[in-house]
Amino acid sequence: MAQKATIYKVELSVSDMDRHYYETHKLTVAKHPSETDERMMVRLLAFALNANEQLELTKGLSTDDEPDIWQKSLSGELDLWVALGLPSEKIIRQSCGKAKEVIVYSYGRTADVWWDKIKNSTTRFENLQVVNFSENETRELAELANRSMKLQVNIQDGDVMVSVDDRIVYVTQTKWKATV
Repeated sequence: MAQKATIYKVELSVSDMDRHYYETHKLTVAKHPSETDERMMVRLLAFALNANEQLELTKGLSTDDEPDIWQKSLSGELDLWVALGLPSEKIIRQSCGKAKEVIVYSYGRTADVWWDKIKNSTTRFENLQVVNFSENETRELAELANRSMKLQVNIQDGDVMVSVDDRIVYVTQTKWKATV
């Protein structure tokens, strides 16, 4: 019998001074049985970094042809496709063909090796942005995970501070590829 997703209730408050976006999102996050706390927290961080009224968490790991997060226009077109981890060049190519903008948030100890392997094949994608998070910082994020969280994310000058209760994690975004 297949394991069921674990449900997390998240109150995500975003204060993004760079984009002048200040909003609280009440999210129900289904954590897939194979998803780690680290990945789920990176997913929430990616949501905060791109927070918008139309932004949605998708089914994520349980669906191959969907990103982890997306934003659709009112007419149903994909404005933003957000992928996590280390997607293949094929997935990146397909994503760039489907959405106006694609952001990959990479993390983990093999992220450098992955990027060295695929970076030359991504130069043609003008709508692709690749951002890396350090392994130590994403592990610290994982320690904040709780089934019921009030998560505060503050963004200023590209610096990110994530807090739950009295615990704070600072996250550095390293841009490996910017959109043209």
